[in-house]
Formats: sequence, C-alpha cells, structure tokens
Amino acid sequence: MREPIQPLVATLSVRDELSAEEVRALRDLPIHLKSFQRGEEIVGDHTRPGRSSLVIEGTCGRVVEAREGRQITAVHVPGDFVDLHSMLLKVMDHSVVALSDCVVGSVPHGYVASLCERHPHLGRLLWLSTVIDGAIQRSTIANIGRRSALQRLAHLVCELHTRLGVIGLASPNGFACSFTQTDLGDILGLSAVHVNRTIRDLRNRKLLSWSGNQVLFSSFESLAAFADFDPTYLNLQKEPR
Repeated sequence: MREPIQPLVATLSVRDELSAEEVRALRDLPIHLKSFQRGEEIVGDHTRPGRSSLVIEGTCGRVVEAREGRQITAVHVPGDFVDLHSMLLKVMDHSVVALSDCVVGSVPHGYVASLCERHPHLGRLLWLSTVIDGAIQRSTIANIGRRSALQRLAHLVCELHTRLGVIGLASPNGFACSFTQTDLGDILGLSAVHVNRTIRDLRNRKLLSWSGNQVLFSSFESLAAFADFDPTYLNLQKEPR
C-alpha cells in the first residue's frame, strides 16, 4: 500500500502549494488504518464520531436512508476526508458506506484541530475540502433533477474520471470502478434495470463502455460535452488560499 497520506497531499496540492513543513505535519498525524469490506458502514448515522475518516484506498458513499430506500448523495475517493464536518456538527445526519473494499484512516478530532491551529494554511485547505463536498452535492442534486438518465451517468463518469485523475488512478481513456448497478441507481436516482439500459444506450452511442469494473471511453471531450460537464465545482485550479 502506498503512503497513507499521499492521496490527501495530492488533492490539496492540486489546489494550492504545500510547504515541506506542511507535508511533514500531515505525515505526522496519528492515522489509525482500518479495512472495510464492500457494504460495511464506515461512519454511522446519528453517531458522534470522535475521529475524522480519510479514504486511503477504495471508494465509499455518503448515504441518506429514506423510507423507499437509500440515496447516495456523494462518492468519496482516496484523499477525501468523509466527515470533517462532524467536528462541528457533532451528530452525523447520514452514514458513510464502503462501495468497494476500502482502507480508511481515522484521525482524532483533537489532532485535526491542533493541526489547523499550528498550520492555518492547512486549516483553510481542509475547510476548502468541506466546501467542495457541498459543491459536489449541489452538482448531484442538479444532475438528478435536471438531466436525463443518459446524461446523469455520463456526468458521473466525467466527475469520477476527473477526481481519480488527480490522484493518479485514471488513464486518459478510463478508470476502474467497482460500483454495482444498484449502487449506480442509488447515486443517480434510477432503478437497476434503468441503469442497465442506460449503460447499453451510451455504449450504442459509442460514448462509453462499462464492462466488469472497467469504464472506458474513446473521447473524454465528447462524453463531457454530452453530459454538460463543467468541472468548475471541483475547484481544481491552483491558487493561493
């Protein structure tokens, strides 16, 4: 396994410069690693986490349970803290579930708070990451509410490809993804049957193929144009924060 903090350093560095001292401070965090199998709960709804969880390997989803089923409101990839906001909210209003086999590192809130006090710039970058979480959820709402099923899936693929590319987990023409069709339905607000038909229709349009855990496309630009994908909400430009 690569250095646990590497994906976090990559996601922060794409948005601003990190000093050697700041990287050392992140490496010095007392990170407790734990493995989760697909489907396991990483953070529970209505719990009071005393730690914040950082995805090291795999993918997980932010889950809201409704009477009719679950809605995955965001997907988290390596380098994402899934519950920094729990430091202030105290009580979780949703759960976080492994969407693949995962390795997650947890850091006690006290150490996160101390890091932010000693390194205010890192504190701002961690704050930025929670702001981007909100931007991703706004995009998810717009995706479900105003795009066709074909565009929803294409947009999700564009987002994941862009985010995974930041941490070196995507090729120019695709990436590995272990989501089931049920997972995709819970992310996109579709039935599993509708997801299957949507994948087939996108393949027939020669926009993408999804076979096993491999998502491939011949042209990201064509897929992004079809999906109306604008990565502004991911805030990937490097500038002083």
